[in-house]
Amino acid sequence: MSKYLVSTVETYRVDTENEATRTIEEAKDNDCYTLGKYTSEHKERKLKGEVVDEYWKVSLTKLFNDIKEPDTILNVNYEVM
Repeated sequence: MSKYLVSTVETYRVDTENEATRTIEEAKDNDCYTLGKYTSEHKERKLKGEVVDEYWKVSLTKLFNDIKEPDTILNVNYEVM
């Protein structure tokens, strides 16, 4: 039996809109996968009506294999930096 990674959704928190745009552009330029879908959203955290934190949420859907005809076996490695 073979296991093929078909797709992943990665969600990142970045500080600025420029970082969000740069993250998406880097994902578009990566040759290891096809970027299927992406979003960026501005988020605010409020306390008693006052903004105490703000950030951008970036979601990337990365496609690695066609579900009907997979051809690449991948190993996933999560490394804490």
